[in-house]
Amino acid sequence: MTRQTKSEKPQSFEAALAELESIVASMEAGQLPLEASLNAYKRGAALLQYCQTALQEAQQQVRILEANTLKNFIGGDENR
Repeated sequence: MTRQTKSEKPQSFEAALAELESIVASMEAGQLPLEASLNAYKRGAALLQYCQTALQEAQQQVRILEANTLKNFIGGDENR
């Protein structure tokens, strides 16, 4: 598991997801002491929030792109 603090921002969505998967695996193994488990949980919660925000932003961008595409596509058919 990467040793990062709760406040460190991941480099990318993929990096955050990989770190989150690593945290989950280490916690599921049940080999972490209590304090390490709490720190892992806090980091996991921060990574989850980061991933959810990144996904919401991507969904918004897709909606915008689809809206513009639909407008342009409909306008393109009228000119034929």
